[in-house]
This record gives sequence, structure tokens and C-alpha cells, in this order.
Amino acid sequence: MDGARLGQGLMAKDSDLTLADIARLTDVFWIGGTKNGALLGEAIVITHPSIQEDFAFHIKQRGAMLSKGRILGIQFLELFKDDLFFDLAKLANEQAMKIKKAFVEKGISFWAETTTNQIFPILSNTQIEHLAQNFAFHHWRNIDENHSAIRLITSWATPSENVEALVGEIGQL
Repeated sequence: MDGARLGQGLMAKDSDLTLADIARLTDVFWIGGTKNGALLGEAIVITHPSIQEDFAFHIKQRGAMLSKGRILGIQFLELFKDDLFFDLAKLANEQAMKIKKAFVEKGISFWAETTTNQIFPILSNTQIEHLAQNFAFHHWRNIDENHSAIRLITSWATPSENVEALVGEIGQL
């Protein structure tokens, strides 16, 4: 299972999964680091014994072994101390939900219903142009000739003042 946003998924308000559940339900999963506070890297967790057996050998033989790879692991040791990994993911989700609430209050619908750090409001092209003057986001897809869905993502490091500025602009749409 790709776990790039595993923390945000586990910390979504409507999620009842735990990291232990993911370990029980998969043979291999990744714990994303970069999207949740690490400098770089992902942790690979192999729960199936037959896959574990020769993993280190294959990594080394295929050129994927970093000579100083253990240093990457230190990030994960720190991220999992005192639930920091989950706290950072929860913060990213909370920031996105503040933005989502502002769109909802303006009667704006969404391309997908989400409860994590990604939201996909459907806006008129004029509204998109207005927001693009001061904010960066991804044009997700055209809905019709006058409307598109955009993708907004918050992170563990999204400042509250940036969220409040965007919420203020949404209020002006």
C-alpha cells in the first residue's frame, strides 16, 4: 500500500483505522515521510515473512541501498516519538477543513468529498482567476466550459495565517 499520505488518512475524522490495522491488512506498506515532516524518504514496512526474507539482499543487488540510509531512519524514530507523526498529520487535515468550511459557507460544491488535507472545490473560471492572483493550487480538471475543480493541499507546515488569508479571499468570491 502506498502510504505517501498515510498519516493524514489515519487521522481523518471519519477514519477508524490504526497503523496496527494497516500492518495486519497488508503485506507491504510505506510510511510517507516527506509529506509529513521528514526531510526526505519513506519507510517500507514488510509484514509478510516470505517477502522479508531476501528484501535486504534484493535492495542491495538492485542498487537501491543508500550507503548512509540508516540516517533516514532517524527521522522516523523522531516522527514516531510522542505521536508527532500523527499530530502533524492531524494538523494538516485541520487546516484543510478550515478552508473547506469557508467554501461550504459560500455554497461551493466539491469534485470529491474528502476529510483529509486535500480538497477539490469546483469554482467558476473567474473565481479561479481571482484566487490564483495570490494563491498557488493545482487545476485538477474541467467540469464544464465555465467551471473547474482545483486541488488544494495543506501540510504539516501550512501556517495558520496563510489559511486565514485564503479563507478571507474565499469569503470575497
